[in-house]
Amino acid sequence: MQEADKLNIEPEENIAKAGDLGREMHAFIGQMYPLCRSITGAGFRETLSLVGRHIPLEIHEVPTGTPVFDWTVPKEWNIRDAYVKNSDGQRVIDFRKSNLHVVGYSIPIRATLSLAELKDHLFTLPEQPEWIPYRTSYYQETWGFCLSHNELLKMKDDRYEVCIDSSLEPGHLTYGEYYLPGEEENEVLISCHACHPSLCNDNLSSVALVTFLAKHLSTGPRRYSYRFLFIPGTIGSITWLCLNESGVHRIRHGLVAACTGDPGKSTYKKSRRGDAEIDKAVAHVLKHSGQDYEIVDFSPYGYDERQYGSPGFDLPVGCLMRTPHGRYPEYHTSADDLAFVRPESLADSFGKYLAVLNILENNRTYLNLNPKCEPQLGKRGLYRLMGGDLETGFDQMSMLWVLNLSDGGHSLLDIAERAGYEFNMIKNAAKALRENGLLMDTEQ
Repeated sequence: MQEADKLNIEPEENIAKAGDLGREMHAFIGQMYPLCRSITGAGFRETLSLVGRHIPLEIHEVPTGTPVFDWTVPKEWNIRDAYVKNSDGQRVIDFRKSNLHVVGYSIPIRATLSLAELKDHLFTLPEQPEWIPYRTSYYQETWGFCLSHNELLKMKDDRYEVCIDSSLEPGHLTYGEYYLPGEEENEVLISCHACHPSLCNDNLSSVALVTFLAKHLSTGPRRYSYRFLFIPGTIGSITWLCLNESGVHRIRHGLVAACTGDPGKSTYKKSRRGDAEIDKAVAHVLKHSGQDYEIVDFSPYGYDERQYGSPGFDLPVGCLMRTPHGRYPEYHTSADDLAFVRPESLADSFGKYLAVLNILENNRTYLNLNPKCEPQLGKRGLYRLMGGDLETGFDQMSMLWVLNLSDGGHSLLDIAERAGYEFNMIKNAAKALRENGLLMDTEQ
């Protein structure tokens, strides 16, 4: 198998390329940012349409009322306008200025209410008085508005005209899917949620990352097949799993992308299994990144990894993010804007995802064909290759480690971890040994 191409943001010659990529992803987030997304509806479809300009998405429409395990596909929600006007006719809350102003899935309403009556339907963040919170009411038919606490304090005792021009009707749940076939039918699943309105880190950063990752992987050879999902959170993964249950056995590795653009350190949440190859690969990349990072154990709360890791499936799917949900103050507020996500953070996340996939693509188990004592490397011309520089990519010790542990029971990642080497050095040493007839791939 040819080695998969890899964008490495570490070497000096690739720094400019990584910077350009980060700026491209940030610009793409800017295109998606104004759209009012929810778990169903026009905003979600428009977002998938933007993704479809980069990769050929297959769009799936699942009708309202479709049973999906213990859930049911909900009604479709769409919104055209919403406001709260004072008695002077001024919009004191205006959906057109921020789509966060309306509680997601609010039912339509037209009424005139006192401030006291209206306050039961208003949500603010007193601890962050300038920010608008993000709230939803997916499975309870009600309505509400969100606003900054300072704006609430300015509202006088008055009669207010309330309007939410929305619809909640039978329709469809929409999701996008991009399948990239590889040399094997075994799959790597990359999933992100695309259902939040104008929130950049929790939502759009990962939509952009997954889009550009899929675009990049489509340009080179692949060992595995790849499946990229752009879904509404929770109900989307439940729906996909229900409709595709017969094929999930092909998923060998998976990652849920979330919160990948903030300036915080990288964080990895392990799969339910905790010791799957994806868990080891991500841990290896983070350990050798030269940056601070955190690895946390699986828990049945968070993003869609909890659905892929439910006991009936137990798929090896972890979640690679930066700062986890709820652990940065901007989370689910209007402060999660274009200024909060950083092009350099997006590029760094992209590079780490690609480094993980590079390990999965190239992690093989070999058998030493000359296992009784060390083979003579000099007569094979291998000593002259062992410079450990950029040209050869390995040194003498990495070669000796590969020879010693290639007993059919240790993968290249196992050897890298045991030897304390970065994976690519072990991979390069194994390639040289294989080309000189000293290793045999146990999978061939």
